[in-house]
Amino acid sequence: MKNLSLINKIVFFINNVFALLFLASFVIPYISPKSFPLLSVLSLTLPFLIFSHILFILYWWIIGFKKQFLLSAFCILLAISFSFFPYKFKEKIVISGNNIKVMNFNVRLFNRYKWIVDKEIPSKITAFINKNNPDIIAFQEYYPTKDLLLKYPYKYVELKGKNNDFGQAIYSKYRIVNKGSLNFKASANNAIYIDIIKNNDTIRIYNIHLESFGIEAKNVDLGQLDESKSKKLLKRLTTAFIKQQAQVEQFLAHKNSYKYKTIVCGDFNNTAYSWAYHKIKGTLKDTYLEAGKGFGKTYSFNKYPLRIDFILVDKKFNVNAFKSFDLDYSDHEPILATIGL
Repeated sequence: MKNLSLINKIVFFINNVFALLFLASFVIPYISPKSFPLLSVLSLTLPFLIFSHILFILYWWIIGFKKQFLLSAFCILLAISFSFFPYKFKEKIVISGNNIKVMNFNVRLFNRYKWIVDKEIPSKITAFINKNNPDIIAFQEYYPTKDLLLKYPYKYVELKGKNNDFGQAIYSKYRIVNKGSLNFKASANNAIYIDIIKNNDTIRIYNIHLESFGIEAKNVDLGQLDESKSKKLLKRLTTAFIKQQAQVEQFLAHKNSYKYKTIVCGDFNNTAYSWAYHKIKGTLKDTYLEAGKGFGKTYSFNKYPLRIDFILVDKKFNVNAFKSFDLDYSDHEPILATIGL
């Protein structure tokens, strides 16, 4: 520190603050939102914190390879070691005859209210799904439209919303022998499930849509937030986190009563660094971590990439492939996992 200029001392102080915030993020998955809701908000910033440490490393190298870079280098090493780093460099693809392909897609009501200036969204989604040919599709923000022309022999649709006109659906190529809804209270969101038969084996597929923050990216300018707006934003975030906790606890009580193989799909409206994800994942495998490549982005908030949609599978399954897509058919991106049975 003695050999640093005043400017570099200030930079190193900021570097330390960001390092402490990063280290604090490791306890987020273990502290319930009801206990410390503001800490849960920190989980949304973790990709930014990790990226900031890359910038700090570059800064210390550019000004003369200062040893202060070791602080951020340590943070990056921790991020990689604990699967916190938001980028996968290698993918996994295994050719196997006994696979099941599972897709998750928040379709935003198939563009019912014309958020996207394209009248062909339902037909484009139909063509996309037919091309990739998943065996199971979990839809969130599903709206029953005649323009979705999918030839699946089995499906389960559960509608909620103010007028009971949108909700969730699961389409399946395999016979559905059981189905149900958890019916989250005081929420348009929900969790549904089906049981299918595959190779004389019963598999349960959950489709979860946790409470949304109710924040439109186009209505939030982070550079224009004053104290009043910031407080309102934090209140909305913490309220949603607390509601998510109740929904996760209800889901886990239901899931833990089922003893057979399980696949969990959904839009968690939260990141892989959150308490909600940590609890839902449990001993399940995250298909992106097992076989994915790249950022795995499923949602952009003012160009800020987030992975909030997931396919988690029983540890008895192998994950043979994972793919995320870059489309303009919804505000979310679909993901597809190939699971070896």
